[in-house]
Amino acid sequence: MSKLKLGTLPDDKPVKVSRELPATLFRDLQLYGRLLAGAGQPPIEPEKLIVPMLERFLATDREFQKARRAAG
Repeated sequence: MSKLKLGTLPDDKPVKVSRELPATLFRDLQLYGRLLAGAGQPPIEPEKLIVPMLERFLATDREFQKARRAAG
């Protein structure tokens, strides 16, 4: 049988994480959501900001990216 171009699919099942946030961080996320929404738009909920912010943080951390590549 020939080898298919598509390999094993990654496990993309979401993982639920429940954490309490400090009040100051929550207020900052609320403000960020209001600023990001712009004029005339409803504010973006803090819960919706957490994943994209963490993804962006990890994607732009050079040392983490080097370690990730080294880990395979």
